[in-house]
Amino acid sequence: MSARPDVTALDLLVRVAESGSLGAAAREVGIAQPNASRALSRLERQLGLTLLVRTPAGSRLTTEGEVVVAWAREAITAIDRVSIGARSLAEQRAAHLAVAASLTVAEYLAPQWLARFRRTHPDLHVSLEVGNSLDVVDRVQRGEVALGFVESPTVPRSVASTTVARDALVVVVGPDHAWARRRTPLDATDLVAGDLVLREAGSGTRETLVRALGRAGLELGPSRLELASTSAVKVAAATGEAAAVLSELAVAGEVATGQLVVVPVDGLDLSRVLRAVWLPARRPSGPAADLVRLARS
Repeated sequence: MSARPDVTALDLLVRVAESGSLGAAAREVGIAQPNASRALSRLERQLGLTLLVRTPAGSRLTTEGEVVVAWAREAITAIDRVSIGARSLAEQRAAHLAVAASLTVAEYLAPQWLARFRRTHPDLHVSLEVGNSLDVVDRVQRGEVALGFVESPTVPRSVASTTVARDALVVVVGPDHAWARRRTPLDATDLVAGDLVLREAGSGTRETLVRALGRAGLELGPSRLELASTSAVKVAAATGEAAAVLSELAVAGEVATGQLVVVPVDGLDLSRVLRAVWLPARRPSGPAADLVRLARS
């Protein structure tokens, strides 16, 4: 395949056709006339055609030159369309921040963060996608979002992270549950032996509990009710006979109104950190960095 014509030379040729002057065309493009002349001579050699007749009075196109100019105009228009379209995409991307957050963060922290963020970035469109922590990390890894917020106890090495907040899980039951009337803390072994309603595998809440039990030499049994939403877990615990392990942020309202009762547990560290995550090659800058700083504050 032969080398493609130089875009600047094609642009020069079109401008010569319009002005009848090589000097004027060179000035419009912003190069010296000798350089413009050499560029057009290279184009003629490359195409194997004489495109211009140069005279002291100016330059005029040959018949072949007229045909090539028509093609050159189409090519330059297409290139301009690429440039304009790319700039438009860049401007749209700059004006849009895509964020993903795990359920607890999305429901109980992100609304406050984004409300404050909007006051300092009123013209920026922010979209918040919600999923469990595993989903959020996956979206970050695939480049679908610039920034993610997760509650899982660890994150893979393929993403960078920083702690933005701290949280703790609590064991909660409905007011009619036998544990609601306990006067002493529950033992971790009793928790494992009891009936539990849990978040699904892949959720940060579930993984935090599993790790805490592992440090205590315990593990969850195979028979457990699993639900994919914090709200569903709360309803199941409040109205059924199972206990739930959820973020203290998520149950604060229900505990305050007596719909759920917190049951203290001995021998189990259920504290955790909440993290912002991103691709190492896409370190947060501009609005994304502002959002991370706001979350940390």
